[in-house]
Amino acid sequence: MKIADITFSPYPLFLAPMEDVTDPSFRLLCKKFGADMVYTEFISADALIRNVRRTEQKLHISDEERPIAIQLYGREADAMVSAAKIALEARPQIIDLNFGCPVKKVAGKGAGAGLLRDVPKMVEITRSVVRSVDVPVTVKTRLGWDDSSKVIVELAERLQDCGIAALVIHGRTRSQMYRGEADWTLIGEVKNNRRMYIPIIGNGDVTTPEGAKWCFDRYGVDAVMVGRAAIGKPWVFAEMKHYLLYGEHAEPFSFEVQKAIIKQQVLDSIDWLGDERKGILHSRRHLAATPVFKGISHFRDTRIAMLRAENRDELFRIIDAVG
Repeated sequence: MKIADITFSPYPLFLAPMEDVTDPSFRLLCKKFGADMVYTEFISADALIRNVRRTEQKLHISDEERPIAIQLYGREADAMVSAAKIALEARPQIIDLNFGCPVKKVAGKGAGAGLLRDVPKMVEITRSVVRSVDVPVTVKTRLGWDDSSKVIVELAERLQDCGIAALVIHGRTRSQMYRGEADWTLIGEVKNNRRMYIPIIGNGDVTTPEGAKWCFDRYGVDAVMVGRAAIGKPWVFAEMKHYLLYGEHAEPFSFEVQKAIIKQQVLDSIDWLGDERKGILHSRRHLAATPVFKGISHFRDTRIAMLRAENRDELFRIIDAVG
């Protein structure tokens, strides 16, 4: 599969852009375990052109992460074009436009999934950015605003006509947020539309190797994007890739290896942020979500202690004591 001139290995697996999750340290771990492409956290076009420091930090990319997409969101074409040109300074392989974020502070202001209620403006933004940059532009969006306006089949054609190089579709509407099951039938309909010729990447509820294979086989997508299943478990890509290539489960990582990966993730976060406490705080989402300790009896108090640990030594003593 190719996106413009970027060639991917069979059964490409992409790491979804997630706010406060897909920072450089986590992206590198996912790359190590087999993610074919990673995305930055989504970046506000308005904040980027105002030189907001926290937003500019999201443009930090290492060569080991490539190929990488920088994802932008905004509600005005001029701002998105200006932000895309700034983002080019980080030399991404792809500029991705976020038309799928459902949270109120984004969609409620007419950006992200909010543009599903104003498709002409979405098209205007897309066409403007495509014309203004010299790297491939892709789009990530949803099925529609709600159950009564699932516009993705027609919308996909219109976005393709704007010149995008690939389309990522999350199998929910904005109204669903992250509730209920992702509906892949419309993703498959877009992929099997004879008028579509760009790669279609499916996203939503892909959590297991079997699930990833089902999406490739049943719906014919060109790539699968993995989001929440990677939080606290970056090696999920290794498990999926092995199953996709060989039709069997890989030898599972031992409990001690899994704990070591979690500890490495904490260390990487500390290094990235340059502050021990901030790095630990940033890691808590992964510690809370990781399946490493799932099923251990009477673990509740230990989990609370992990999430309350204030320094690396204290946290690692707690993790090491679990067995």
